Amino acid sequence: MAGFVEGAPCWVDAMLPDLEAGRRFYGELFGWTFEDAGEEHGSYHEARREGKSAAGLFPVPAGQESVAAWNLHFAVSDAAVFADRVAAAGGKLVDGPTKVGDAGTLLIFGDPGGAVVGAWQEGTRAGFEVQGQPGSFFWPEIYTRDKETVDPFYESVFGYAGQQVAEGAEFDFKLWSMPGQEYPVAGRLQMNEYYPPELPAHALVYFRVADTDAAVAKVRELGGTVTREPSDSPFGRSAHVVDDQGARFALMGPVAGGDAH
Repeated sequence: MAGFVEGAPCWVDAMLPDLEAGRRFYGELFGWTFEDAGEEHGSYHEARREGKSAAGLFPVPAGQESVAAWNLHFAVSDAAVFADRVAAAGGKLVDGPTKVGDAGTLLIFGDPGGAVVGAWQEGTRAGFEVQGQPGSFFWPEIYTRDKETVDPFYESVFGYAGQQVAEGAEFDFKLWSMPGQEYPVAGRLQMNEYYPPELPAHALVYFRVADTDAAVAKVRELGGTVTREPSDSPFGRSAHVVDDQGARFALMGPVAGGDAH
């Protein structure tokens, strides 16, 4: 799927201490098959759903702290120009911009609240070839404890239009849309006292599933855990889960009697 506009989520990948365990877990959960890019590319494994690029898995680099996590990447037209924009808006440049062969250019950056995400300037690779279908990326949310600086940061660097849909101590949530587009591309949730204080700011990645309850049962069967049981919303039936290595992600399927497609 080419032609991602700047600010649109275009790719997700997971850094895992045990790559083979990750292949087993996500292969069984989402029906993914994998293509190994080889040691010269850091043993990066592209996950495919019915032959189409859906996500990536890669091992924790040597010498780096062994933490499992899903990473979210946004499309940008020029990674170097975008890096300057991040710095000017109060973000932190973590790594890059780095040219990844002829595939594209990667920049890793942190927002003012501490969540770390990526920016991708496409070369021969734009990003997802499938999304919104069972077994593929569905939706991202930025979890933060500092909405006062995080909201204007993303709205500045990507030009997002923000819509506050809930505000208060119990639930504070905002939707971000690209200018001129009807549908939002991401959400922001302000973490409150109900979230463990040790939980850092992060991007939560949702994957589409045909049946949320069945997928949650499969997560448990595969050795993962559930941090929020399935519940219905106007967007579908969602659950928050953790894989067997500690990477957090979320599942979204239709409400009972709904259609996953």
